[in-house]
Amino acid sequence: MQNQSKKTALLVMDLQNGIVPHLGENIEEAIIPYQKAVKAAREHALPVIFIRVGFSEGYPEISPKNKAFSAISKYGAMTVHDKATQIHESIQPEGNEPVITKYRVSAFCGSNLEVILRSQQIETLVLSGIATSGVVLSTLREAADKDFEIKVLEDACFDSDPEVHRVLMEKVFPRQADVLTVQSWIATLKIN
Repeated sequence: MQNQSKKTALLVMDLQNGIVPHLGENIEEAIIPYQKAVKAAREHALPVIFIRVGFSEGYPEISPKNKAFSAISKYGAMTVHDKATQIHESIQPEGNEPVITKYRVSAFCGSNLEVILRSQQIETLVLSGIATSGVVLSTLREAADKDFEIKVLEDACFDSDPEVHRVLMEKVFPRQADVLTVQSWIATLKIN
């Protein structure tokens, strides 16, 4: 178990106040798989790394050419100090767990995530987050290009389009990652 704890990290991506409401009306129930994954990682001494999207005051990171993010700068939201960019209260980081701010869809883009992973000799990433077609897909692709081993927690990922979620989990992600439920991932931790 000690060896695995130095090689595997759980990434909890975009579970922040401005995004968690996308989970639907019953957030308390929808957040349970994420909470179980974080609890299991902590119990097995695996690093838990929280990722959020947020921008500096004045939005110097946002290009007017960026279709997705340029609208944010017009509404004056999502700065790093906004309540919307803080990690949701139901899944708070502990004192030693990094909270990484990214400036694009991928958890790697504009952040210090790779520096932290390489410094900690992390070789395997376990991905969870909102949205499957956003941060999870972009991070998975970039992590694969960076030669990380990847696991995706199917029930600790969410997309507002269930069909897109299904296609990614069943047809796209398995080409570059192991797709597991939170419970099946926890079972692998118990045998290692």
